[in-house]
Amino acid sequence: MNDKQRYGQLQGAVIVVGGGIAGMQAALDMANSGFYVYMVEKSPGIGGVMAQLDKTFPTNDCSM
Repeated sequence: MNDKQRYGQLQGAVIVVGGGIAGMQAALDMANSGFYVYMVEKSPGIGGVMAQLDKTFPTNDCSM
């Protein structure tokens, strides 16, 4: 049972600060719960450090 079914039609808006992987997941979770989501990111793209891992580990070998 999702939040819409549990609480009826939700209304409102939230702002997510940061477009890293945690911010993107939080935005998706809130949107799926029925909220309007606004995301604010200081960089020109989203993804945070995760978006740069292909440059750091081009062979996908990022194991310890």
